[in-house]
Amino acid sequence: MTKVNVISGFLGAGKTTLIQKLIKDVFQGQKVVLVENEFGEIGIDGGFLKEAGIEITEINSGCICCTLQGPFEEALKQIVERFHPDHIIIEPSGVGKLSDILLAIKTIDGLELDSYSTVVDAARAKVYHRNFKEFFDDQIATASCVILSRTQNVDAEKLQADVDIIRELNPDAHIITTPWDELSGKTIFEAMQSTTNGFPEIHADDDEDEDEHHHHDHDEDEHEHHHDHEEHEHHHHHKFDAEAVNAGLSEGNRIHVGDEDEHEHHHHHHGHDADEIFDSIGIETINKYSEEEIREALSKLGENVVRAKGIVPDHEGNWLFFDFVPGDIDIRKGNPAYTGLITVIGEHIDIEYLKQVFGVR
Repeated sequence: MTKVNVISGFLGAGKTTLIQKLIKDVFQGQKVVLVENEFGEIGIDGGFLKEAGIEITEINSGCICCTLQGPFEEALKQIVERFHPDHIIIEPSGVGKLSDILLAIKTIDGLELDSYSTVVDAARAKVYHRNFKEFFDDQIATASCVILSRTQNVDAEKLQADVDIIRELNPDAHIITTPWDELSGKTIFEAMQSTTNGFPEIHADDDEDEDEHHHHDHDEDEHEHHHDHEEHEHHHHHKFDAEAVNAGLSEGNRIHVGDEDEHEHHHHHHGHDADEIFDSIGIETINKYSEEEIREALSKLGENVVRAKGIVPDHEGNWLFFDFVPGDIDIRKGNPAYTGLITVIGEHIDIEYLKQVFGVR
């Protein structure tokens, strides 16, 4: 039997960082396959995990429902047949529902559920709980272990508020509150495994009321999303014209947008799909950027952006990998990609403004 470890978490929570720690401390010498389910058309994180000798299978799809009913399950079957791995690590999309992932895994023969955890950014749990309940809350409520990230950056009052939110949604989960730098990967993994006993019972809920499903509440000390609520008519979500978006771009630049025509079908699970709520914009570019230019561009992103990441060349022949969530920018050196790649995820993204911010003409 191949053991499966699912590590979910909302956009930018730190899933990839945790997986890198576990690979180093726990899975060395074992045959491991990582399955990433990216929201959007450009997969970026895989390159960094390949450096650790991990086989990567990326499934890129804007529609979580389609992914789970087709390529995702097929990919798992092929991985078992082809590699016969000791472990499969599944990193779902940040806007995927953990309950849907587990229901899909349960249909595959030869898999044993070893752990199913959720990573939660301690600095943003409150705002994401308020604004993105359908996705964020499902991940917490379903997990057997909730792993708080960046706890060293919050005070005791905020940390307690996070724990209260988690306990309200999931009274039985283990909650890791100690900063990761103080823990070994083995200690974290033991907590992830210790509350797992096969597949949990998952019940499909009725569709939530639209106002309850997705509304924006505000808190003075949080990075909130300030939007006009009249814009949030998700059943009539705006569509992008890919040809129009790319018209006039200089050679070497291309912008990817979700093709919503692909999602005109019957959804067999409850609730909404990620592409009904979020826009995912991928940019391919030959532009070169300094660290200062990337930092300045990211600082100009609006509060409607919940996640941005990319890998781009700089002016000295290096490649820069960047990560952005509201209020936090991380830039470091990485291996080259086939071209510069930028992904931005958020609500009602203005593509013309995005082109201006990153200098893509």
